[in-house]
Amino acid sequence: MRNTLLYLSIILSTCSFSQKTEIPSTLSGPHFRVPEEKVELKELTLNDAVLGYYKGLYPSGISALKFVDGTDDYFYYEDKAYHIKDAKTQTKKLTLDSAFFQKDFPGLPSVPRISMINATEMIIAQRNQTIIYTYSGDNKGKKIIINTPEGAANKEFNLYAQAVAYTIENNLYLATAKDSMITIVENANTNIVTGQAIHRFEFGISKGIFWSPDGNYVAFYQKDETDVADYPLLDISKTPGTVRSIKYPMAGQKSEYGKVGVYNIKKGRTAFLGLVKRKMMMNTGGEKDDHYLSNVTWSPNEQSIYIAEVNRDQNHMWFNEYSVKGKNKVRTVFEEKHDKWVEPENPGFFPTKDENTMLWMSEKDGFMNLYKVNMTNGSWDPLTNFDFPITSFMGINNTGTEAYVQATGGDGRERNLYVVSLKELDVMHVTPSRGTHNGQVSNSGNYMIDVFSNTTTPRITQIIETHTIEIEKLKVSKNPLEEYKLATMELGVLTSKSGEKLYSRMFKPADFSANKKYPVLIYVYGGPHAQLITNSWGGGASMWMHWMANQGYIVYTVDGRGSANRGFNFENQIHRQIGEVEMEDQLTGVDYLKSLPYVDSKRLAVHGWSYGGFMTTSLMLRHPGVFTTGVAGGPVIEWKWYEIMYGERYMDSPQDNPDGYKKNSLMQYVKDLEGKLLTIHGTIDDVVVMQHNLALVQQSVTDGIQMDFFAYPMHPHNVRGKDRVHLMTKVLNYIIENNK
Repeated sequence: MRNTLLYLSIILSTCSFSQKTEIPSTLSGPHFRVPEEKVELKELTLNDAVLGYYKGLYPSGISALKFVDGTDDYFYYEDKAYHIKDAKTQTKKLTLDSAFFQKDFPGLPSVPRISMINATEMIIAQRNQTIIYTYSGDNKGKKIIINTPEGAANKEFNLYAQAVAYTIENNLYLATAKDSMITIVENANTNIVTGQAIHRFEFGISKGIFWSPDGNYVAFYQKDETDVADYPLLDISKTPGTVRSIKYPMAGQKSEYGKVGVYNIKKGRTAFLGLVKRKMMMNTGGEKDDHYLSNVTWSPNEQSIYIAEVNRDQNHMWFNEYSVKGKNKVRTVFEEKHDKWVEPENPGFFPTKDENTMLWMSEKDGFMNLYKVNMTNGSWDPLTNFDFPITSFMGINNTGTEAYVQATGGDGRERNLYVVSLKELDVMHVTPSRGTHNGQVSNSGNYMIDVFSNTTTPRITQIIETHTIEIEKLKVSKNPLEEYKLATMELGVLTSKSGEKLYSRMFKPADFSANKKYPVLIYVYGGPHAQLITNSWGGGASMWMHWMANQGYIVYTVDGRGSANRGFNFENQIHRQIGEVEMEDQLTGVDYLKSLPYVDSKRLAVHGWSYGGFMTTSLMLRHPGVFTTGVAGGPVIEWKWYEIMYGERYMDSPQDNPDGYKKNSLMQYVKDLEGKLLTIHGTIDDVVVMQHNLALVQQSVTDGIQMDFFAYPMHPHNVRGKDRVHLMTKVLNYIIENNK
């Protein structure tokens, strides 16, 4: 669902049946070394499985590991001190321990948290205080202290400006060493929100404050939510209970209106872009216009701001240039169109101070690739021609000759790191080991920090020399579950009815016997921006699946069409018909399971959360009799009640696609329910509002159908912390008790 909450929802969620795969298909546990001596293994409790991160049951890494800005050195936290090392020689240059800090930082922790460090300065971020501390050179020991008031949020620090931009409620402020509360924008009208993310965090939007390259300006989002309907959330922590209203724009209804403003630090002035209004060429001010403003990009010379602007239908994007001085729209540099959707998710990247060349990521040719844009005429040249997607942009070296990206490679379950030449079509793969690589790149581009795992490797943290591929291992993490009795895992491949490869994952009990018949729990998500199965430690699965398998279950998952990291054509098959191909692919998985001699095909259950809750409810109601039991958490029941930005991208509006909305409206199918269905919802869910679940319950009453419902008071879209143990106990016990 909403991008920033998606992975929290998942982690805290004529056919070919070949199990053949390019990576090992049968894996012990999430891949554990079997002890040489026979020892009695511990049972993994459900409490341990759910709270495993807090109990040390995930592979450990190196704390605070980052490159020192502008250098090839890296720093990390270990043994109550920060350490700086040379990436080339691995020699230690400096240790920052309590003795180093005590004299200059009275009242702070003995070793305060360093949020950023370069060759001469470190940034220490405390609760309401940011400290710039010079630790080498002529000004060694110098401190600049910037205080922010209580309630400050969305803090964005800029070293050049020596300032912090932040929000309090719906207003935007600036703090410097001299003044902690300089007003950028204040609004008496609470419907006007400044300095926060807009458009419900879609289009890659994660924040609302954007410093210019040299720190002379602050750009920011502002949204006007006046026309957006209020949605009530009940707060039961007070006596009597109170209502907290949120702004929730539902599909087909009125939306928010975005603007981009600019604050001039030296002049202390604020103005908004788009004073010149031009229809369809987009503007960020003037008359109310509910198109989307995304991916704010500063030019290197701070004279221009570029905005990827998308029409409400989300099938046309204009990359527009605005003048910082004149605040008017100068031109449209280039456009993208598609008859299904266009979804820009990354800003532009300028490799040098030359404002005439920019890098841009697009999936216009079917996969997310990197392009070089001539900003004079808007023409594009490909820098990669992958037939698989780039998953993230890592950076550019200080000479502007190379870029660094993470991409899946030939297996969509993996992540690999690549060096991309900016002079010609030349790409080098720098991570030879099969699996999942997450990287950072040094300022020169000569070194990468790579955190690697696969189904047989818990975690290796290493430094890679990007051109020689020489590897220096910094830490090989131990398997924290070595002493536990765990399920075995198999990664497999199915084929959809339309011929696409579908990745699958199966957990079997530790004492599995092919001569027995096992019930099955299918765990499903099924929607965009999500991938459940990866070649990483644990296979991308939650640890509770091991517990469930050891109760005598097969736990099975399929990443079907519509899911992420398989390319645009794989994902866009859901357009205007959410639920159709996704259910078809899950039923392909069911057919495969029924072909296995050790599966009890009469005891199939299904569980999912968020989009997976929609899928679970859809499978139970629209394919009655396939599953005996379903548990749906935070399910979408009526897509017309879901938020505009996400819902209209995949379904268009209810006015434009009435048949599509009617077909996947689930309340009409309640009368067909067979078996047991439990739906669960957090009572203050602001992503999939509780109206969905309550309407489903109401319909079951109307139709005389018995179903079960459970609410988690004062929890939002997911149930976290210790209460999550209660949630998973309820989910899994319900399945065990009813899947008979």
